[in-house]
This record gives sequence, structure tokens and C-alpha cells, in this order.
Amino acid sequence: MSSIRAKKELQEANAFKPKEDVHLPTEAFTETDMLLQWNKYAQRLSDKGHKIMEALLLINDPKLEGTQILHELPNTGAKIDFESEKNELLGYLRGKLHNHDLTIEVTVNENMDKRKAFTPQDRFNRLNEINPAMELLRKTFELDF
Repeated sequence: MSSIRAKKELQEANAFKPKEDVHLPTEAFTETDMLLQWNKYAQRLSDKGHKIMEALLLINDPKLEGTQILHELPNTGAKIDFESEKNELLGYLRGKLHNHDLTIEVTVNENMDKRKAFTPQDRFNRLNEINPAMELLRKTFELDF
């Protein structure tokens, strides 16, 4: 009997606590910023040995519409695999981009052109598409592939 009374008192005490308003950051960011963090996350997955998720991230470049990231995958199986890991990616991007309004929408496009970067030259060309300053960096430091 006393345990029931104690439980009710605890519920009443918790019910009257005003909830604190949590204001999460919603800073503006560009598509280039998002792509840079997207690729950094893919590299982290690669370093950990999670090659499937890395491939799903790098299968194409996502598009940004406001605070929604649109990512196309070639089939439903890939979408299911991506969805299982999406929350971790979303948490990473929200933290790095300082915007908690960010969402990821995944669509399946069976006719998708698969662009994969296998060689260092391909990877450089892909990164150079994202950020043209890569060529200047390569020339400045006389880097090879």
C-alpha cells in the first residue's frame, strides 16, 4: 500500500515540473558545407571498416533543399541498409553543421547512374567537383595522386 502511495506521489511531483525549453542551434549552411561533412562521415565509416554504408553515401552526391537532404539510392535494399544507419549520420551532420532542423529524405531511383571513384585520380576529380579549391591546393603543395 505504501509503495503505491509513494509511486503516486512521485508521479505527481514529476507532473508539476515545468518543462524547460531546449533551443537547439539552427545555423545556416551551404550545400558545399554539407557535402564536405557528408564525405568526412563516409571516410570515418571507411576507416572503421563499414564499407557498405560508405558506398551508399558515396554512390552519388546528395542535394540540399533548405534543411532537407535528398539522397537517391539505386534499389530498395540499399534504402533499407541506409535507413538503418541514417540516425547516426543525421546526428553527425546536425552536430557538425550546427543545425538541428536537418532531415534526410531517401528515394529509390532504379535508373540511377552509378558514379564510383575507385582510383586516387577519380577521388580527386570527385572532390574537385565539390570544392574547386582542391586544384589550387594540389598545385600549391605540388601533390601527386
